[in-house]
Parts: sequence; C-alpha cells; structure tokens
Amino acid sequence: MAHASYILISFLLVVVLNVAKGQPLVPALFIFGDSVVDVGNNNDLLTIVKANFPPYGRDFSNHSSTGRFCNGKLATDYTAENLGFTSYPPAYLNLNVKGRNLLNGANFASAASGYYDPTAQLYHTIPLSQQLEHYKESQNILVGIVGQSNASSIVSGAIHLVSAGNSDFIQNYYINPLLYKLYSADQFSDILMQHYSTFIQNLYALGARRIGVTTLPPMGCLPAAITLFGSGSNECVVRLNTDAVNFNKKLNTTSQSLQKSLSGLKLVILDIYQPLYDLVTKPSENGFSEARKACCGTGLLETSILCNKESIGTCANASEYVFWDGFHPSEAANKVLSGELLAAGISLIS
Repeated sequence: MAHASYILISFLLVVVLNVAKGQPLVPALFIFGDSVVDVGNNNDLLTIVKANFPPYGRDFSNHSSTGRFCNGKLATDYTAENLGFTSYPPAYLNLNVKGRNLLNGANFASAASGYYDPTAQLYHTIPLSQQLEHYKESQNILVGIVGQSNASSIVSGAIHLVSAGNSDFIQNYYINPLLYKLYSADQFSDILMQHYSTFIQNLYALGARRIGVTTLPPMGCLPAAITLFGSGSNECVVRLNTDAVNFNKKLNTTSQSLQKSLSGLKLVILDIYQPLYDLVTKPSENGFSEARKACCGTGLLETSILCNKESIGTCANASEYVFWDGFHPSEAANKVLSGELLAAGISLIS
C-alpha cells in the first residue's frame, strides 16, 4: 500500500506541475457510454431519458441543467479537471459548430444506451455502435482542422473512457421478459462481452490506444433497484450485485485478452463497484448521512422525467446523499469516485 501511495503522490506532483504550466496531461478526452457519463447528447432526441431540466444541474456552474444526470459534476468532469483540462468534453450532438471545439475531445455518451444495441433502441437513444460513427465523424473534422498527422497523434495520445452495461441490465434485461426468459444473467453477460470486445476492437482500429473502461456498479444498491427488485427489503439486492460482480470478472478477463492481442493498446479497467459499495454500506465513514434514499423526490425511484422541479421531498443538501436520483450518484459521491478513477487510471497516462 505504501508503494501505491508513493506512486500516487509522485504522479500528483507531475499533475500539479503540468497543470500549473496550463498543459493537460493528455491531448484530448473522448467519452462513450450511458447516463453515468452523458452530458446532454439526449437533450434533443425524442426520448423520455433526459435530464436537461431542474432540479438536475442545480449545483452545477450557473445552476444549469445541461443534461447531466446529477445535481452537479459527473465523475468524468472531475477526471477532466484532474487531467488539467479547463473545460469538459462537450456533448457532440449539442455542438452547433463542431470545428475547434473538438480539439480537446468530445463526449458521445447517451443515457439508456449500452453494449447491447437493442437497449438504446428501446429508449430511442444512441447505441455504442452509433456513438462510434459520431467519433469517426469527429476524427474527420479534426483532420480538416489540424491535418492528418496531428489528428492521429491527438487520437493516439487521448484517453478514451467507456461506461456502459448498467442500462443493459437495469433498463432492459431485468424488466424485459423476452430477454429474461431466454437468457440467464450469466448468458446475457456473455452476449454483452461479445459486443464489448467488438467495440474495443473498433475503437482500436480508429486509432485509440489509451482506453479506460468502468466496471458495473453494485447495481443492487441503486435506490431504484432496491425499490423495484428488493421485495420490500431496504438492503442491497444480492442477486443484482452478484450479477455485477460476475460481469466485472468477465470484463477483466476479456480486457486482458484484448490487451494481449492488440499491440500498443493500454486498456485499463476502472473499478467503481468497490468504491461505490463502500459509500453505500459505510456512508458516515465517508461523510454522507443517507445512502438508501436519493436526494430527488421520494428518493426511492425517481429518475429522468420523474425527477423534476415539482418532485415533492427533494432534499436541500445533496452533498449529504450518496445518490442524487434513483440511479445516479450525487456530485459529492462522484468526487469520491473520481479520485478512485484517477488512482486506477494512472497507467493510462504514464
């Protein structure tokens, strides 16, 4: 442990020195995935899965509801700051002018999407395969601005973050009798792994060399999951957490074999399961007072359009809550998680 903290301290010194010079540690940050990292790509889609209205964003700069499923910053916003960026990767679909805005990266994530394309199709959002098409388009725009060789070095030096899988289970598999009867959770996670593997290979083929992938969270501890699947109990749903742990093991194994087969690839799994589980099961040790109920509304179920400015019971101080809505961590929890991401992701930068 001492060795790990020594590495972290020396790394943070490098960060401080670089950031003091106004230089981010990597040329760009590209983000793919679901609602945990979506910063507004769903705002103009014909979907119910969006967050561009109060009280979302009430603790964000200018109190603006950008489309983030949070009261403030996402873990990836903190990651961008930790890497030395002075702005966050913009929501690709929201950019009116896509030119120079893309020099430091972009965010392609879409709430309710996943590795499994039909999940996004259920909610009329953007599946990962389509996010990849947007990424290709953004690369062509970059080439137009800085030329082929500069664009290639931005892409190969950039960090690519991927957060998916949660919606595939919670917003599709568990509530979709067609899938649930057809596949065991184990079989469904095998299907997701095939899609994951293809996605990483496609990203690699487009020049990505530094990729960080988050694990599934403890799905059974999300307030809405306890309400929906907890059979009246107030505890984390063991079955869902077991599915997440099994998925995460497969994610590690699959990623190791991808790392071996794709030369020059740095593929790092960023564990959010354990840090979030610790926040939920030991809130007071981490400075939180409430881990079962979310801040918005009753805190037991609401997310997206159900979490709105009319929601009765919304808490005054979200920083005491681990969860902002029924599915998503609060800004305060995201800050803790981003520290864990940074520590886990050091090898992507070095």
